[in-house]
Amino acid sequence: MILEHEFIYLDHAAATPCDPRVFAVMEPYLTDKFYNPSAAYQASRSVKADYEHARHRLAIAIGAAKEEIILTAGATESVNIAFHGVLQAGDHVVIGATEHAAVRGAASPYPTSVAASDAKGIVTPEAVKSAITDETRLVSVTLADSELGTVQKLRDIAAIINLVRSERAHRGDKRPIYFHSDASQGAGALDINVARLGVDLLTLNAGKIYGPKQVGLLYVRAGIVLAPLLRGGGQERGVRSGTENVAGAIGFAAALELAQAERHQENERLSELRTHLLSGLVAGLPDLVVNGHPKRHLPGHLNVSIPGLDAERVVFALDSRGVQLATGAACAANKGTRSKVLEAIGLDEATADGSLRISLGHLNTSEQIDRVIPIIIETVQRERQL
Repeated sequence: MILEHEFIYLDHAAATPCDPRVFAVMEPYLTDKFYNPSAAYQASRSVKADYEHARHRLAIAIGAAKEEIILTAGATESVNIAFHGVLQAGDHVVIGATEHAAVRGAASPYPTSVAASDAKGIVTPEAVKSAITDETRLVSVTLADSELGTVQKLRDIAAIINLVRSERAHRGDKRPIYFHSDASQGAGALDINVARLGVDLLTLNAGKIYGPKQVGLLYVRAGIVLAPLLRGGGQERGVRSGTENVAGAIGFAAALELAQAERHQENERLSELRTHLLSGLVAGLPDLVVNGHPKRHLPGHLNVSIPGLDAERVVFALDSRGVQLATGAACAANKGTRSKVLEAIGLDEATADGSLRISLGHLNTSEQIDRVIPIIIETVQRERQL
């Protein structure tokens, strides 16, 4: 039997543990300061003030005003508020080819075009431009996808969208076009200043940056009016009703501040671990293929393929040896479906089915990488002989 402390966790793209520093600031709001912030008495008003201060801190972390932040129950809800908040029946949507299932699902009720990616997972500005029509109201391209870890050129895409706005204005077309990005996967490693990214709507997720699960936000540029997704008590400016998650908001603020403050140092550490891991795997598995962009990738992400291998069998075999990693996004792997992202970059069936996603994070050390390299190589070689 493998003890829990002996596991090597290599799936930080799926979930991250709550940072003890984050949990420490949340705990009082789960015990002593449990009050409903909408109540009238002093203790509740104090909690409400703390909740709003957390919103202010989140806004500062992304270069926004606190009035532009809507707190949500995770990234999927944030994405759905963005889509259904600005779109009406018949509006056209453009999404990137490497989007998370949450974005694909939110787009599904509307006429949708997919901006193709290249073989490295880059959705080019030209691909976005060619997908936009006169009916397009929303473009959504992820900052960094969860499977390859490829980082997109959002500023260049924003420039294309601004050009479309100018062209519409020039011909008297008053129909708006908005730019949304799901930045959940990249928030711990990348610059997420909304002005520099050029987005109108931005999704973030605390659970990807060592914060609490089921806590997210949607940045909404000032002046954009959203239709409500959840009706009820009118919280979150009437867009997302429901009792406020005070502990979650405070934990999210702490997690995002820590992630942004420590990202340069952590990026360097993770990049070194990734390089060490990749060189070791290539030495033992010379036919291994690296998927994604060679330079524009998240520092801890590594997606590799071994053509002809059954990656799901490898994942189960590694789990029995105390190594936890994935074949792709957890939501897709759980359904046993082939990755839409790997299809988008043109992998053939045999290569896609032999793909493993390794995502490094706070829990990983150089000593762990030394231990895991021979385990992965031995497991792959054993599975090949079956």
